[in-house]
Amino acid sequence: MKNTNATRRSVGLAAAAAAFALATAALAPVTASAQAAFPTKPVRIITPFPVGGGPDGVARLVADKLSRAWGQPVVVENRPGGNGFIAIDAFKRGAKDGHDIIVLDNVHLAAYPALFKKLPYDSAKDFDTLLPLFKTYFFFTVATNSKYKTVGDLIADAKANPGKLDYGSWSVGNPVHLGSELFESATGTQMEHIIYKETTQLYTSVATGELAFALGSSATAGPLQRANKLRFLAVAAPQRNAAFPDVPTVAESGGPKGFEVIGWNAIAVPKGLPASVTEKIKRDIEKGLAEPDVLEKFKSFGYEPFPTTRPQFDQFVASETQRFGDVIKKANVSLD
Repeated sequence: MKNTNATRRSVGLAAAAAAFALATAALAPVTASAQAAFPTKPVRIITPFPVGGGPDGVARLVADKLSRAWGQPVVVENRPGGNGFIAIDAFKRGAKDGHDIIVLDNVHLAAYPALFKKLPYDSAKDFDTLLPLFKTYFFFTVATNSKYKTVGDLIADAKANPGKLDYGSWSVGNPVHLGSELFESATGTQMEHIIYKETTQLYTSVATGELAFALGSSATAGPLQRANKLRFLAVAAPQRNAAFPDVPTVAESGGPKGFEVIGWNAIAVPKGLPASVTEKIKRDIEKGLAEPDVLEKFKSFGYEPFPTTRPQFDQFVASETQRFGDVIKKANVSLD
């Protein structure tokens, strides 16, 4: 009996050990596959932009590409208003595992730190900015029958009539406003900023001659330009826009050399995600952005691809933050 019991105990221990070994061996592959399988549930792309328009269109293109690549629903959740703070708050309260990501623009990341003494977010602590989605350069827009034929004409008139020329934008601190402040600083001129509630009203006022000029992208000002209500005087870019080859750069039009006004949107994720997750999100978005249908859509929006590495983009954001900070301080602009 003793030998039989000993044998049974031995067999039982061996079986238990074998079962434990199998369970232990099974755990590692499951954990690894779970990480590799990201996402494991629907993903939200939170955006501070309203439905319609270029930024929303790009976000939806990205969502479609990711849905196909990941086999999971990827939905765009529009949270406009409140300087983007409504969307950012929703993101901060959302999932911290990568299943909630957010679209931010250059104002949120590069201008607001100087425009607000206290922000409801900290870019360094709340976000990891993965990659830019696109960039777009702004045009100087004037009425079709405007007396200004070059940027040089505009500068000369502004210098001859300090504080009398007016330009417009849709709020304090947006790229059009800050780009115009940069223009004043670069040319040593003083002009008046007029705020409109809507972009439609803004560019209509340019078309009717109420405003001397306004900066505008091809997405916002393009419809009136195509209707021959507006004229693109120059593009604030390092070279001419391929879609508007007859429109000179600011430097070619008698303005300051190297003058640029650029807008961009970027994807950010919660701070501290595993590198495997962030790299998967970045890699798959980059693949989607490189597809022909997306590039064709970019052309219709007047957007350009913005391929870059994360260190290069971080450096670019830092330089834009410095540039905006300098002009905001000089112009004494604040949103507090």
